[in-house]
Amino acid sequence: MLKKLLLLCILSFHFSTYSQSREVKIISWNIRDFGKTKNSEELDKIADIVRDTDILAIQEVVSGYGGAQAVAKLADALNRKGSKWDYVISNPTNSSKYVTERYAFIWKTKYIKIKNRGFLVKELDEKVEREPFLLDFYVNGDKFTVLNFHSRPYNKDPESEIKEISKYILDRFTSPILFVGDFNVNNKNTAFTNLKDKGYKAAVVNKKTTLKKKCYRGQYVNHAIDNIFYSKKINKVDSKVLDFIKNCTNLETGRYLSDHLPVYMKFSIVK
Repeated sequence: MLKKLLLLCILSFHFSTYSQSREVKIISWNIRDFGKTKNSEELDKIADIVRDTDILAIQEVVSGYGGAQAVAKLADALNRKGSKWDYVISNPTNSSKYVTERYAFIWKTKYIKIKNRGFLVKELDEKVEREPFLLDFYVNGDKFTVLNFHSRPYNKDPESEIKEISKYILDRFTSPILFVGDFNVNNKNTAFTNLKDKGYKAAVVNKKTTLKKKCYRGQYVNHAIDNIFYSKKINKVDSKVLDFIKNCTNLETGRYLSDHLPVYMKFSIVK
């Protein structure tokens, strides 16, 4: 009898520990001009690249109806690959005509839950070109927040935008948070100093994520500008850039999907 009780205690502890430390996989990806220009074959290829993640954060979703359609079609393509997915799409950012975009999140519903549909951060509306999209996620009841952002181009002072968003994050959040997106600056840039001083870290360091138009001496990647920054209450397990190009012969067709590579991170919540 004592042995049975001991075994039950061990099993109970094992499953309790497992439930408290479930690992989550997230991908952040600027999918260029993500809208009606993406055909079914391309959407299926994108689905194959991201199918093993739990959460996909997308930047550069077209602001018109075609963008919402593309996100819905991608979620449908993912649903046909063995898991059930849900998605949310932001409203168009409050930006000038040719700059406005949407953001999107797509996630596996088995382990990842939400309680609202997220929002564009209006407090930053006048301080950034495209205000970020914020959504709270829950895994085994533990909350973490993802802030999805696409900065203005590198020659139009994205640094000032990153500093403003960093201030917003540090002033308002003590819970686990991930700041993801296309920042148009390297993770070593001083724009991230305030976040780093508070314990935030970059998932990948100096890893190039943009694709050249043509290969040069076997090289097809260019700038290290996409990343995932995570707070001290996030424990990084693994991270990498997902290189779906692999060699120069795939560059031309790969660029039909996007001119950026996705950034991947596996993490757990620190108790």
